[in-house]
Amino acid sequence: MTSEELRKRIPVSQFSFTASRSSGPGGQNVNKVSTKVEVRFCITRSPFLSNDEKEKILIALSGRINSEGEVIVISQSERTQLMNRKRAEEKLFQLLASTLTEKPVRKSTKPTLASKVVRLDKKRKRGNIKKLRSIRDNSDNNA
Repeated sequence: MTSEELRKRIPVSQFSFTASRSSGPGGQNVNKVSTKVEVRFCITRSPFLSNDEKEKILIALSGRINSEGEVIVISQSERTQLMNRKRAEEKLFQLLASTLTEKPVRKSTKPTLASKVVRLDKKRKRGNIKKLRSIRDNSDNNA
């Protein structure tokens, strides 16, 4: 699932936005204007997600979900509140999309002949280095 598909399914009215003073760029502007934006999306109460999707999100994002079942995303990298709001929305949609996207199952394959030859070549060289080390050490001890 892509973030665009989620954007079509979940209206922005489901999000709650709060703004506060940020520590991002902006010089003196940072001290005066509330440009940091925090977006909250309650997964457990959303009618736009199926129960399976909710369960999947709650498991995958358990470290980012608070006790009320809300995912919180913060943006403070831009100079304006509007740009931070857009960036936070995009972050949230990307986070949800990456969680809901099915990962393809890896098909195990056999190593190629070339990779086997390279591996054995490296082993042979490493063994020779170690063999040369031990020969030199023994000759030093006998002298």
